[in-house]
Parts: sequence; structure tokens; C-alpha cells
Amino acid sequence: MAVTAAFMVPHPPIIIPEIGRGEEKKIQKTIDAYQTVARTIGSLKPETIVLMSPHQILYSDYFHISPGKGASGDFSQFRAPQVQMEVQYDTAFVNQICKLADAADLPAGTRGERDRRLDHGTMVPLYFVNQYVKDYRLVRIGLSGMHLKKHYQLGQLIQEAARILDRTTVLIASGDLSHRLKEDGPYGYRKEGPEYDGRIMDVMAKAAFEELFYFPEDLCEKAGECGHRSFVVMAGALDKMKVEAKALSYEGVFGVGYGVCSYTACGSDAKRNFGEQFEEKEKAKIARQREQEDAYVQLARKTIESHVRMGEKIAVPDGLPRELYSQKAGVFVSIKEDGGLRGCIGTIHAVQASVAEEIIENAISAACRDPRFAPIRQDELDRLEISVDVLGDTEPVETPDELDVRRYGVIVTKGSRRGLLLPNLDGIDTVEEQIAVARRKAGIGEGEDIMLERFEVIRHF
Repeated sequence: MAVTAAFMVPHPPIIIPEIGRGEEKKIQKTIDAYQTVARTIGSLKPETIVLMSPHQILYSDYFHISPGKGASGDFSQFRAPQVQMEVQYDTAFVNQICKLADAADLPAGTRGERDRRLDHGTMVPLYFVNQYVKDYRLVRIGLSGMHLKKHYQLGQLIQEAARILDRTTVLIASGDLSHRLKEDGPYGYRKEGPEYDGRIMDVMAKAAFEELFYFPEDLCEKAGECGHRSFVVMAGALDKMKVEAKALSYEGVFGVGYGVCSYTACGSDAKRNFGEQFEEKEKAKIARQREQEDAYVQLARKTIESHVRMGEKIAVPDGLPRELYSQKAGVFVSIKEDGGLRGCIGTIHAVQASVAEEIIENAISAACRDPRFAPIRQDELDRLEISVDVLGDTEPVETPDELDVRRYGVIVTKGSRRGLLLPNLDGIDTVEEQIAVARRKAGIGEGEDIMLERFEVIRHF
């Protein structure tokens, strides 16, 4: 057997009658859809339910799979401690996913558990499921900060584990949509909220899973969604499978989007290999970009490839534009992979004898010494997008009014603490956001006085 069905469901605690105390009736369509999902799961009699929850333990570079024989939880934090549940884990299934992940070099496993209790992203779906079926075992998995491609790959491994173990398996992708649909909602309103919800419901209703890869990160962040990565894992678990898709409901009554969709497997379809299709498109895009890179970026790329492959730092080559030898300036080298940041290191002022040397030093640091990321591996080199920012002179400013988020980078200083943010970055639309991020990078509190500086850059792609 493989994955026989999958379901996209929200997890609002208010939907539980003991918590909602009548308020849950305002989202009756969601309740009715949930009952349909739960009855369907009951009829399938799954041996294993694999559940992805964004409220499970989350790491930036690792998928956490709950270890042990089982767990329990209740809704105490929502003033309903009497609503309790206990689950038994499918340890053989967990072990099989871990074995497959090790072989595929995907960071996933049972290490790093900080809280054994069930989270509400798990318990809300199971509250309904348990009304119709109880004799299943659970695999409970958290999400990660890694690229969507890795989430899709995890889904593929779930499908493979189900096939190897010959388990009747159902997957539940737990996740709310936008949290920013109404001014009087818990997180306020942003125009990206309804934009995201309209787009995601269209995609999920059609099971057009390839489109999940192309939601801008900025849109997802500003919409305040929490389910997108769950949905991508689900898509991976249905890789190369023909599915019957049904959009059962959508509501945004409380300012948060609740969408329910079901997917029933009904044969194979080699054309629904969305992970492979995404890989091919990304490789073609990078190849086109490499053909257009200027000398600054070519130097950074050559430096990174030499250092990663051979552990060597290249000498400044001949044949570069004259200014790379004669000028001195601060330089930032930024690396992206699959659309997400993979490394960024730079210098505010010149440290080396030339811009060329500055690029070489900072390219190595961005690739291998950025503390936020593991060093870049050889198998990643063909997927890297690289940019080089050459900084102009810094100048002090008296007020934020003298800044421009598109034109100027900003430096904030408080004593020995200093934070820099480059201009014209995705997701940074206002000067206020720019300063706030620079403050966080420097560890400077919101209420602390700061000195502001601005600078311009020449960005090379």
C-alpha cells in the first residue's frame, strides 16, 4: 500500500465545543467539512496516520519526528483541560522514514524533542478523527525552515515508507491559512492575507501542487500563514499519483483563514512529478543567469566553487575590469539556493587591498562561515544564485526621514553593537522595517537610542 488519501485541515481550538462554548457555530461550514473528512478517514480504516503540524517542534534545518511509543495532551492552555487524548506512535514507520532520510541526506529524525505533549495542531484534527476511528498509529512530524523542495522530498519519503511497510496510510496536513484577514482579527489586516487565501484555495482545489513552489516568500510571511509547508509535504506524499481533489470549505470569520480539502488516490500519474519538474526549472533558470553574470559575480562564484571543491582560496586572477584591482570598498556577497538565503557575509568598509580581494574573502565566508547555515556542499554548487554588493561611503543621518528603503542601506549603532541591512531587499518595504531588522541583527532593543548611517550600493548579479 501507499498513501491512500490526504487531507488539508485547519486547527482552530475554538472549533472544539468545550473551548468555543457556542462560538464554534460561527464556523459551522468548517465543522461540517471536518466531519466529512473524519468520516472518510474512518471508512478507510488506516493503519497509520501521518500528521504534519506547524505547532510541533520546529528547527530551521531539521525535520523533527516525535520519538517514543506515544504521547498525550489536553487543551489546558485553552481553558478546557477536560478534553484529553492519547496516541500510540507507529515506531516502525518512524524508523523507516529516518532510514530513508539518512540515505537521501535529508535532515530528519527523532533527535531534539523538547516537549513530548501533543500540540493543538495535532489534537484539533484528531479530535474529529477519533470520533470515527481509534485503532490507528500516529506518525507526528514538525516542519522546518528549509526550502519547500525539502518539504516535498520529505513527503516523497513518507510515500516510500508506506509502500515498503505495506501500510494503509492517510496523511493529514494541519495548517491554517492567513492570520491577517480582518482589522478586528487577532493579527489585524494586510492585503496579502486575502490574496494568499484566494490563491492557495484555488491551487489546492485543483490539486495543482506544482504552484505551491512559486508562492513568494514575502507573500507567505506578510499573510501570516502557518500551513503552507504542511501542504507541500502532503503534495510530496502524493508525488506521481492521480488524485481526486475536493475543496470542502473555506471560512475567514475570525480573521484567520480555515480551508478544508480532501485528496483521494486513484492510480498513478507520472506527469505529476512536481518535485522533479521544479528541479529542472530551477536548473534552467540558474544556467541562464550564469550566462549573464558580470565579472564581480563570476569572481565570487569561481572563489566559492574552488573553495568548496578543493578547500583552496584562489589568487586574484588576471583579466578582470581595472576597478576590481584599483578600488577599495566594503563588499557583501549574498548566496541564495532555491530562492532562499543560503549565506551572506560582508564588510562595511574595505579590509583588503582591492575590491577583488574583498570579494574573494567574503565569498568564502558567505559560503562556509555564515553561522546561520551549514557550509555549502559540492552538490549544491549548480543551484546557487550569487550577488555582489559594493558599498559606497557611509554618512550619518539625523532622522529616518533621510532614508529610502530602496536606495539606501542602513547601519544602526549603539555603543559597540552595530547592525547593517542592505537596501532593496525582498520583504523589506518600509524604512521602519529596515531599521527594525538592523536592530535585531545588532541585538539592540526597540526602546534604545541609536545612531543611524546610510550608504548606497552597486549591486552585481
